Amino acid sequence: MINNKIGAWIQASRVHFFVATFIPLFIGWILAIKEAGQIHAGRFLLVLAGSLIVHLITNLANDYFEHDTGTDAGEAIGGSRVIQEGKIAPQTILKVIIALYIIAFIIALIIIFYFRLYLLSLPILFAAFSSYFYVAPPIRYGYHGLGELFVGINMGPIMVTGTYWVIAGHPGWTPFLISLPVGLMVALILYYQSLPDMKTDFQSHKYTLAVRLGKKGAYGVLLLFFFLIYLSFFLLIVAGLLSWWSLGFLLSLPLIIKLCGIIKITTNWVLLDQHGKYVRMIYFICGLAIIAGII
Repeated sequence: MINNKIGAWIQASRVHFFVATFIPLFIGWILAIKEAGQIHAGRFLLVLAGSLIVHLITNLANDYFEHDTGTDAGEAIGGSRVIQEGKIAPQTILKVIIALYIIAFIIALIIIFYFRLYLLSLPILFAAFSSYFYVAPPIRYGYHGLGELFVGINMGPIMVTGTYWVIAGHPGWTPFLISLPVGLMVALILYYQSLPDMKTDFQSHKYTLAVRLGKKGAYGVLLLFFFLIYLSFFLLIVAGLLSWWSLGFLLSLPLIIKLCGIIKITTNWVLLDQHGKYVRMIYFICGLAIIAGII
């Protein structure tokens, strides 16, 4: 029984997506260590804990509100499915969301007031707003094709620059610029995850970017994502913000070619869900390439 409950919460947390949080945090931390000359492990652990909690809140809130609106019902494959499978009650998830927000709020207060980083409250508030209103009423920006934009900003510039800010004591242009391919890659993960649910999202009036574009346009934007990610790497390397070690991002090219080939021959895009691992692998390779380029 206990193992079943633990397994249900692991399923609900969707831990395989947490790599999207770890990489930008470590990039910001490494850049700050080079700038400040100090590790500040305590500060980093606070940022890590707060960021993972907010990521978890976003996942749980998505499950709760998508169930509440019926978006994840029927043939939809989005979310963790723990509510639909009867593993965790909706009200239990709501209570956990509230508890986690309280913990995240306390961590934010410590970072802002103990370290006297008052202006950092602005991106923190933006992140809190984004984590809740992704699919929560009345805003539900994820229903209006803005999910990729918000997640790109949060998991790119805010996480990388925010971590750097906490460790170094001030923001900087270098972490901001290096965060841009990170934001694009995390936005790509969300974008790809929306492709299998295009039909059911449309039926439930969730007009994601992919739904608005249609299949042909959605595939074109996927290619655009890859182009912009690669272009940003080349520009950062040429500008000297990343070393030549970051050319390791090219190791992701075979995966990109394979994934694009799969999409081209797949008529039922619901089946694309089983290939989402390739997008996460691409992100992991490119993320490590950035880290290699700043060490």
